Amino acid sequence: QEQVIESGGGLVQAGGSLTLSCFGSGRPFGSFPMGWFRQAPGKERTFVAAITQSGTYYTDSVKGRFTISRDNAKNTVYLQMNSLKPEDTAVYYCNVAVVDRSGSWRGLPDWGQGTQVTVSA
Repeated sequence: QEQVIESGGGLVQAGGSLTLSCFGSGRPFGSFPMGWFRQAPGKERTFVAAITQSGTYYTDSVKGRFTISRDNAKNTVYLQMNSLKPEDTAVYYCNVAVVDRSGSWRGLPDWGQGTQVTVSA
């Protein structure tokens, strides 16, 4: 059974950094566009970043602060997060990323457990 395991979350002060990792225990990520998404308390899950063969993509609020990368040999996708803000507090998930008919990034229906990121003011 395919499974993604997100890790690396934690509690950090505003201005701090964290690096999230997403390891896939199933099929290799290498041929798929991968993305990070997040869900803040009481809100819907939203797109954060994606990495494809043609490049990387970010939601406006994280541009210049977050960097998505991948190591296909390790079947792992990373999200380096710098200059963290309290509004970045959320559970972060990774998934295969696709663009829907409206032009929005979406993940596939199955999600992992995510990793909690909490940024204190």
